[in-house]
Amino acid sequence: MVMLWSYYAYVFELCLFTITNGFEKVAYLAVFHVCFVMFAWTYWKSIFTPPSQPSKQFHMSYSDKERYENEERSEVQKQILLDIAKRLPVYTRAASGAVRFCDRCQVIKPDRCHHCSLCEMCVLKMDHHCPWVNNCIGFSNYKFFLLFLTYAMLYCVFISSTVLQYFIKFWAGELPNGHAKFHVLFLLFVALMFFVSLMFLFGYHCWLVAKNRSTLEAFQYPTFHNGPDRNGFNLGFSKNLQQVFGEDRKYWFIPTFTSLGDGHFFPMRFLSESRNPLLASEEGGSDEETYILRRGDQSVTIELDT
Repeated sequence: MVMLWSYYAYVFELCLFTITNGFEKVAYLAVFHVCFVMFAWTYWKSIFTPPSQPSKQFHMSYSDKERYENEERSEVQKQILLDIAKRLPVYTRAASGAVRFCDRCQVIKPDRCHHCSLCEMCVLKMDHHCPWVNNCIGFSNYKFFLLFLTYAMLYCVFISSTVLQYFIKFWAGELPNGHAKFHVLFLLFVALMFFVSLMFLFGYHCWLVAKNRSTLEAFQYPTFHNGPDRNGFNLGFSKNLQQVFGEDRKYWFIPTFTSLGDGHFFPMRFLSESRNPLLASEEGGSDEETYILRRGDQSVTIELDT
């Protein structure tokens, strides 16, 4: 409703009924509609793109589920989950060191996957549940959410900068009082108010993208075989950007899905004894760093001496 009102107030009350200069009117309308279309497009994509869920590969089979539910000993249950996880590309654990398993969805959680109590599902690379878009922000729509914040800020900045001079003229009495005055005054207040709130949220998510972390991972670091590691998925600034926006820069600012991977496995950086923490034995540490890269069904492990 705020978006629709802002469109009416800017296009009709300001540009058509208040501004008299023809060139200024056309220029303002042209730039405004570009900002408005991109803002509305990214907002729409953030709202209506459903969160990605773990594939059937991560769901327990009927026999495994029956064996797990009939077992009363917790240690045996953990071993059952461990045996299942050995067949999956899972590298993170719960804080206790156990396999990350969702009792409600009955799935082995892929890396960076979490259960959303509001959506009642496990969401791949879940970041947070956003009330602004009434949707869970995760692997499938995180790029759209970032672009929504970007274009919403540009929308607010453009409105504020172009409305300011007419706000001053109305305030100083240089323009006649009319119904346009109310809309112009509130346009400036609303645009500035939203810009301030968006600025902090946008800055925080820029920091998260630069570090390749989700909001959940910023509060609780992902746990690997050798313990929590806040930089477990940090590949460096440029590669972190590519994880979200893709490798082709011409699509970075367009709300089409270009994120790398399938949401079930993510390139990571950690100590070499963590090959697959669910398969690794308790071995001594080493002075090597391992980079695990995956494309499609193939993975490559690169070890570097440090």
